Amino acid sequence: MTDAPFRPFETTLDRENALAALRDAVAGADDGELFLERRRSETIAYDDGRIKAASYDASEGFGLRSVRGEASAFAHSSEISESALRRAVETARLAVGGGGGVLDAPPRATNAKLYSDASPMDDASFPVKIETMREIDAFTRDLDRRVVQVSATVAASMQEVEILRPDGMLVRDARPMARLFVSVIVEDGGRRESGATGGGGRMGLSGLIDPGFWKATAREALRIALVNLRAEPAPAGEMDVALGAGWPGILLHEAVGHGLEGDFNRKETSAFSGLLGQRVAAKGVTVLDDGTLPERRGSLSVDDEGTPSGRNVLIEDGILVGYMQDRQNARLMGVAPTGNGRRQSYAHIPMPRMTNTYMLDGDAEPDAMVADLQDGIHAVGFGGGQVDITNGKFVFSCTEAYRVRNGKVGAPVKGATLIGDGPTALRKIKAIGNDMALDPGIGNCGKAGQWVPVCVGQPTLLMGGLTVGGSEDASRGG
Repeated sequence: MTDAPFRPFETTLDRENALAALRDAVAGADDGELFLERRRSETIAYDDGRIKAASYDASEGFGLRSVRGEASAFAHSSEISESALRRAVETARLAVGGGGGVLDAPPRATNAKLYSDASPMDDASFPVKIETMREIDAFTRDLDRRVVQVSATVAASMQEVEILRPDGMLVRDARPMARLFVSVIVEDGGRRESGATGGGGRMGLSGLIDPGFWKATAREALRIALVNLRAEPAPAGEMDVALGAGWPGILLHEAVGHGLEGDFNRKETSAFSGLLGQRVAAKGVTVLDDGTLPERRGSLSVDDEGTPSGRNVLIEDGILVGYMQDRQNARLMGVAPTGNGRRQSYAHIPMPRMTNTYMLDGDAEPDAMVADLQDGIHAVGFGGGQVDITNGKFVFSCTEAYRVRNGKVGAPVKGATLIGDGPTALRKIKAIGNDMALDPGIGNCGKAGQWVPVCVGQPTLLMGGLTVGGSEDASRGG
C-alpha cells in the first residue's frame, strides 16, 4: 500500500460517477453519505526483555449509507471500485422504501485543523522503537531491585477518510494516533503487584519515545506497583469518596456520558431521558463533550458524517442542557447535530459517541477536600467497570486508592470497587476541585461492538454516600 496521500477520487473512482451512485442510493431518503477510509497501524510489544509481538496492518474500503426515518441501510466493501459501489447501492436502497424523504442540509464546512496530517509511524525507524523499549526495560529494572517484569507497548496509526455527501460536498481528514504504555510487576516477600500507565494522542511518536517522557512514564508505572505492594484489604460499606483529577473521569464517561448520547435518549432507554432543563447534578457541576481540543485522543476536525466537532455543554451548573448527537438522531429529535457521529471504520455505521468528555473546575482546594473526608477512601486510579445505561448503575474497580480517616490519608487499599448509579452520584457531589486535568491519552470506548479512541477528565471530586466494595468491614477501627 502506497504512502502517498489517500485520494480515491484521483486513483480508483471517478468522482462524478461516485456521486451519481450515491444520489441513486439516497433518492427519496432523509440522509446518507459515502465514507471512504484508508488505515495503517503498527504495534510493537516488548515484554520481559524480548519482543513479544510486532504487527503492521493496512486496510481500505468504503461504507455507503442511506437513512429514512429511523431506518438505515448500510453496505461496505474492502474493494474501492465503481462496480463494488454499484452493488452497494442496491443494499442502501433498502432503507428508502417508497421514498418521500427530503435530504437534510449538508454539514457546514470547516477549515479546523486540530492535529498534523503526518503519519506518526514515520517518526522513528523500527530499530529505534525497539531500542527505546529495551532502554525502558533496563531503566525500570535499575530503579528498584523488586522489579521482576517490565512490559512496554508502542502503537501508532494513521486513518485517512474522505466523505462524499449527496450535494457534492467532499470532506477530507487525516487522523494520526500514537501511544506508549508501560506496565511493571514487582515482587517482595512472595507478593506480586503491578502498576501501569501511558500516554499519547493525535500526535507523532517522537515526543513519546523521547527519554524525558518515557522515563517519567516508567517511574509512574513503578510507583503505582510499589503502592499496591503495600496495600491493605479495602474496606466495604457506604462512605464518602474523594476521586482524583484526570483519569478517574472514566467514571464520569461511563456512568454519565453514555446516558447523554442522543440515541439512548431518543429511544427513552437512558436514565436521563426526558430530563432536559431539569436538575440532574449538584450545583457547580458542568460537563462538556469537546472534540475541538488540539491533539487529544478523542478530538476530531470533523466527525464521521462530515460534521465539524464542537464544544458541547451537556450539563451546566447541574442542569441538563443537551445531548450528544449524530445527524440521524438529531433530525429525529428536532435538534442540531453536535459533531458526535462516530464509527470504528468504514465497515461500521455511525452513531452518537463521546469524544473528549470532562467536568469543569470548581473552586475547592484538593488538599482541603481530602482533609474534609472523615471516613472514606481517596481513589486516584481506575481500571475496568460495568454500567447499565437504562438506570446508570455502575461498578468500577480502583487500581490506586487510599484509606482516609479524620482527614488523614492512610495506607493504600487493594481490591476496592465503587458501586452506585450516575444520576444519584452526580447529585451527591459535595465539592469540586480547582485542578481539572485530562487523562494522559490512553482511553478507548466501546459501544454496540464498536471501539473508538476517547479522552476523559475531571477535577478532584468529593462524593457522598458511594458504596465501596471490599473485603474489610468499614466500621472496624484501625
